[in-house]
Amino acid sequence: MKRRNFIYLTGVGAAAAMLPAIPVFGKEISPEQALTYVDPAAKKIISDVALNAARSKGATYTDVRVGRYLNQYVVTREDKVENIVNTESYGIGIRVIANGSWGFAATDKMDKDSVAKAAELAVTIAKENARLLREPVQLAPQKGYGEVSWKAPIEKNTFEVPVKEKVDLLLAVNDAAMKGGADYINSILFAVNEQKYFASTDGSYIDQDIHRIWPTFFITKIDKETGKFETRNALSAPTGKGYEYLDARPQDKIQTASGTLYKGRYDMLEDAKQAARQVGEKMKAKTVEPGKYDLVLDPSHLWLTIHESCGHPTELDRVLGYEANYAGTSFLTLDKWESKKFNYGSKEVNITADKTEIGSLGAVGYDDEGVKCGKWDVIKDGILVNYQAIRDQAHILGLKSSQGCCYADNWSSVQFQRMANISLQPGKAKLSIADQIKNVEKGIYIVGDGSFSIDQQRYNFQFGGQLYYEIKDGKIIGMLKDVAYQANTQEFWNSCVAICDESDYRLGGSFFDGKGQPGQVSAVSHGSATARFNKVNVINTARKI
Repeated sequence: MKRRNFIYLTGVGAAAAMLPAIPVFGKEISPEQALTYVDPAAKKIISDVALNAARSKGATYTDVRVGRYLNQYVVTREDKVENIVNTESYGIGIRVIANGSWGFAATDKMDKDSVAKAAELAVTIAKENARLLREPVQLAPQKGYGEVSWKAPIEKNTFEVPVKEKVDLLLAVNDAAMKGGADYINSILFAVNEQKYFASTDGSYIDQDIHRIWPTFFITKIDKETGKFETRNALSAPTGKGYEYLDARPQDKIQTASGTLYKGRYDMLEDAKQAARQVGEKMKAKTVEPGKYDLVLDPSHLWLTIHESCGHPTELDRVLGYEANYAGTSFLTLDKWESKKFNYGSKEVNITADKTEIGSLGAVGYDDEGVKCGKWDVIKDGILVNYQAIRDQAHILGLKSSQGCCYADNWSSVQFQRMANISLQPGKAKLSIADQIKNVEKGIYIVGDGSFSIDQQRYNFQFGGQLYYEIKDGKIIGMLKDVAYQANTQEFWNSCVAICDESDYRLGGSFFDGKGQPGQVSAVSHGSATARFNKVNVINTARKI
């Protein structure tokens, strides 16, 4: 997965460019085959083969991941179905420590002899790696849990819903958008089911069933006289839920001056109708006047700013300089944490890492090292208090245990430190979106994610969005376009003066956060309520012809 694919698939790229970027992993299967399961008892037997083979060759620690990864893609454009694909990837990954060093091997041949040979190969690799080792791996202690399981608390398995029902929904969405004035629309339903089994020499045998879904669309409207165009992408959030995510109820809708927003569930058809109208309004919107504005940022926009300026810089491997792929290193060096007083943001800013949040993309019971997941503070009252660390990093921070944020995107990939769900906590005082807006004299209300740019230390950045509304004397007076804001991470989060309460808290996120070499992707959510940032620099992004 290339960095550009992540950008496309979080709604930044044009619809025409997005479609070829959808990743397809594994072999094609039928929808019926996707509903079968592998007996955990069979997974335990094959895991024990790997554990015993690695031990016999000198491994002092071994963990095994048996993974079955299912994806479904339903892709449409205007009145046509462009593709329906069901894929499966199934195999085993084996990670060991031998002579103090890591080794890893994987195979999709699931007979006992092939699995044993893969385990032996992992040990051989570890011993070769040890020749270059400066310090042996230090693993934080981890108790074994015996045989346990975790299942995403979904209400309706997306893979059990007939494909025709999904196609009918997407074509209805397209039809509504076209009747509303759109010239082009792509709509997509992407579903994931990860059936993961973990075993280790610590004594854990963990079976997990993880579900995720992303319904989205990309609308374009063209001015026939000038050839200029505007776009509006779906305001859905990829989510760790089942097909019930598409069954929006009245209580799941938030009515704002910009239109309907969604909390917890999503009405794709209503959003398409709204988007067709709004993309027409964007055509007529006035261009922004550059300058300093107070920004009121909706969670559908703010999640990406959190991801880039809070999530990545608090990954400990980036802080230490061990990792720089895709997103660079980090300005949040250890000395800032050690001082216990580094002012990352205002006192309003409380950011947590949480691998357990229901409905989030990253929600699991246990990470890919067999660590039971939890929640911890990263920024507390504006001060940097922690990072994101895994078992072989915990000792660097003086932690007694891993924080449970180790992940691999496939059985064939080695697990490593990945971003937990990083979220801005809502304000404690009662505060609505309308309250935020009425307190602004000169500002811009931004909804939806857009283009972004950030430097290799995660410090200087620029962000755009989907919809921009001018605020004057506490009221929205019309739509703007050509808007982007610039800041550095520290000054931006110190300009945060107010955050809406829990009733407005919502999740955004991405299926495709890229990292590592060879590259891997992970699914991660970022929550927030609508937040206000004072006196932020806004630029005009209009192309000069």
